Amino acid sequence: MRLALGALLLISLNGTAAESPLRFVVPDSWAMPMVQLERGKPIQGILYDVMVSLATQVGVPAEFHVLPRARVQNAMEHGEVDVRCYAAQSWLPNQSGDYIWSIPLWTQPDVLISRKSPLTAVVAANLPPQSIGTVLGYSYPTLQPLFDADRLRREDARNQEQVLEKLLAGRYHYAVSNQWTLDWFNQRLLPDRQLQGVAVLQTQNVGCYVRNDPKVPVQRILRTLLRMKMSGEIDDIIRLYIGSPATL
Repeated sequence: MRLALGALLLISLNGTAAESPLRFVVPDSWAMPMVQLERGKPIQGILYDVMVSLATQVGVPAEFHVLPRARVQNAMEHGEVDVRCYAAQSWLPNQSGDYIWSIPLWTQPDVLISRKSPLTAVVAANLPPQSIGTVLGYSYPTLQPLFDADRLRREDARNQEQVLEKLLAGRYHYAVSNQWTLDWFNQRLLPDRQLQGVAVLQTQNVGCYVRNDPKVPVQRILRTLLRMKMSGEIDDIIRLYIGSPATL
């Protein structure tokens, strides 16, 4: 009887340990179609669906920590969260801590956009001095020399959707957006009102990275992400939200 009880207790303890959640960090600057936040919690979106599927396939619950963008890396370094997705190594040149990166999962262009298609090609370096719609805390390497020289000025909004709303309202002539958000935003507009991509500023390969900790199933996470990418699951999730992305 004692052996049976001991075996049951061991099974129970192992089950509890296996149920430790996989903690994902979600910057509060994300907007649809990446993530929709409601009452401070993600409820849908491309990255939300990917993270939920990842945790399910790894065999643990998903737990989401919504944080200001400036606190994201600090949370990773202090072990408050385990996984950050939609990130590029070039965004974190001074990254401290022990992390393992996934393969690139998405390719995202940063696009200069306006309300109307121009008659001639737009080159950011040739624009007259003006404000450009940007997201607070985001870096724009292609435009940074122009910001530093005060030839262009940032006008920051809290998230990418707010940047596009302000462009649509005529607050400025140009803004920067990732292609996903531009495609999502345009879905709700009549064709003659849709915002136009006028130049690709840069293209980034982005993926996820995982805190390299014995308590985190790092290799299972990375293998699962690889399988999700190779099987087409991640691309299917993208198409669910934005169909076939527009190209410039």
